[in-house]
Amino acid sequence: MEAVLDQSLDVGAYLGKWLDHVHGRVRQKTWQTYESMIRTRVGADFRGIPLADLHALHLQGLYAELMKTGLSGGSVLNLHLVLSNSLSQAVRWGYIGANPAFGAQPPRPNRKELEVLDQGATEAILKAARRTRMEAPVGIAIATGMRRGEVLGLRWSDIDPAMSAAQVCRTLQNTTEGLVFEPPKTRRSRRKVVLPAFLTPYLTRQKRDQARRRKKLKDRWVDSDVVVDFVDGSPWNPDSFSPAWSTFLKKSGLPHVRFHDLRHAHATLMLSKGVHPKIVSERLGHASIGITLDTYSHVLPAMQQEAADAFDELFSS
Repeated sequence: MEAVLDQSLDVGAYLGKWLDHVHGRVRQKTWQTYESMIRTRVGADFRGIPLADLHALHLQGLYAELMKTGLSGGSVLNLHLVLSNSLSQAVRWGYIGANPAFGAQPPRPNRKELEVLDQGATEAILKAARRTRMEAPVGIAIATGMRRGEVLGLRWSDIDPAMSAAQVCRTLQNTTEGLVFEPPKTRRSRRKVVLPAFLTPYLTRQKRDQARRRKKLKDRWVDSDVVVDFVDGSPWNPDSFSPAWSTFLKKSGLPHVRFHDLRHAHATLMLSKGVHPKIVSERLGHASIGITLDTYSHVLPAMQQEAADAFDELFSS
């Protein structure tokens, strides 16, 4: 017998059903973001609208009200994407005939100018990090372009014995249920990164330092196998890593930059040295080369000039 759907279901009750549905289907951190968006940004009056009566104009009004409160265009756009995803599921389940989000127009976010670290600034950070807790994570981020969660989730078992390559197969996330190792978001994010010889001394010193601390702490040492640990061998909580990063910069007299900007530094330096964008894209784990080219378009003018110069060399005679 075919199930009869509850036609009196309101938007709030439906979104609760959808959250239950996607729980376990997406990463825990992602689910928490969805839940927080719906709980804090979808007002009670909006949630009380019958799902069958939901219209694009309801969504348009919600976005306008959120913008008036000072919420950024990017945050409103993210909410739109979550609602659009959830309402597409309502169509598949047969609650509604069409997705009203398709008729709504979210605001265009203001794109922040990319913080670019040149070679000098990058070398200054590397120098300041020497013999500090930041030495290993800074070295790994600059040499590989890994994200913060990937750096903190990297295990020694992911690195080959010659320290010439690393498998990026997990990321460390802080959730309401505690620290969890989760697979990277996309298939391309799960990748093999060839390690430059530059990084070998950083990894060697980190392994030596961990052995020293393991011997000192004895039974208190946590054998988690992570390369970048929190003093006692346990994983370093990303939420406590970021304040430690800020403190490191302040004590070192360096201007504040995000740890994520080291990933941008890796990409920018590689592109400026003529490394093919496809290779840079693969190292970063981008979903497509288009993302790489769009993100690092500031490097392209110089590459265009190099291309013109190379053509002139070919036909200089």
